[in-house]
Amino acid sequence: MTDRRLTIMLVAAEASGDALGAGLAKALRARLGDGVTFVGVGGPRMAEQGIESPFDIADLSILGWLEGLKAYGLVKRRVADTVALAKRRRPDAVILIDSWGFTIRVAKALRTALPQTKLIKYVGPQVWASRPGRARTLASTVDHLLALYAFDAPWFEREGLPTTVVGSQALHTDMSRADPDSFRRARGIAPDAELLLVLPGSRPSEIRLMTPIYETAIHRLKARRPSLEVAVVLAGTVADDVAARIAAWPFRTHAVVEADKYAAMRAATVALATSGTVSTELAIAGAPMVIAYRFQPLSYAIMRPFFTGKYATLFNHAADAEIARELIQADAKAENVEREVLRLLDDVAGRQEQVRRQTDALALMGRGADDPSDLAAEAVLKVLDAPSQT
Repeated sequence: MTDRRLTIMLVAAEASGDALGAGLAKALRARLGDGVTFVGVGGPRMAEQGIESPFDIADLSILGWLEGLKAYGLVKRRVADTVALAKRRRPDAVILIDSWGFTIRVAKALRTALPQTKLIKYVGPQVWASRPGRARTLASTVDHLLALYAFDAPWFEREGLPTTVVGSQALHTDMSRADPDSFRRARGIAPDAELLLVLPGSRPSEIRLMTPIYETAIHRLKARRPSLEVAVVLAGTVADDVAARIAAWPFRTHAVVEADKYAAMRAATVALATSGTVSTELAIAGAPMVIAYRFQPLSYAIMRPFFTGKYATLFNHAADAEIARELIQADAKAENVEREVLRLLDDVAGRQEQVRRQTDALALMGRGADDPSDLAAEAVLKVLDAPSQT
């Protein structure tokens, strides 16, 4: 690696990407010390690492085609702002983190504006699940991909994109200090009481679409099992919205702040979760779960022909089996949620078997490997050392 000071730009448009960017910046600084300067776009976690974003990324948390069309003007302006920052600072490498719709636009613009700059994508699109053509698009736009899972790599390598599997930070979640007994005691939940933990999502659209379904399903479950305890996780920027919604539910509900989330996962008898990274965290916690998800109807109608994967949940995909029941779109209705949660509540042996299979699937995903931020930092430095192909 050259002795000159490096400028590295990191671009993240969502909270999950902000966390990845912060971890990568920290790992790079541990290797380079004062030999690196960071610039970029991100949120509070990256700000803690000294990366001052030119705009608030909160409005870029967009899911679905219809939502993307509505936000097109904003996205276009933010792409221009990001490219302008890169042109001013002339980074040696730009690392584009997750958020396909935003970061691929930035990558294409940067390839034209700064053709000698190394472009690295951190987290590829889930082409195993939908729109496999994105692998070719990415391969023609960036120099390297940092992939989270081994099953990602072949899709991109077939298109000629050099790929390094760095692993998922979610697989390194430390729950050793999460105390399920203290969680229950603090809320007056008996040690032997059945506890349903609900994780409704972290995006406004998820909360809007999923919480009414969960409320109806839980109302039915409570009619069958009056002693069932219910807890709901309040995630990030949607915490106030979720708190207001569950305050109106006609049964006692324990609100769970982010700091207590892992203890709640370990304390749960069964979890009901909106599909996302949280499913991996629940599997690490040893919680049997039911997964549900709905898109806006028009968005789903547009997107449905592009879905190619059998499963939405990562550990289901890794195992090529529906270990956790998935209720997607039309199947995500209250009576189905009620039935699947009840099935797990009624079957102790079934819950234990599901937890065992979830744990085995985590190993297939790469649990136990080295820290992803460290591996990603090493990969970035190797790309910077490699001769330019542009």
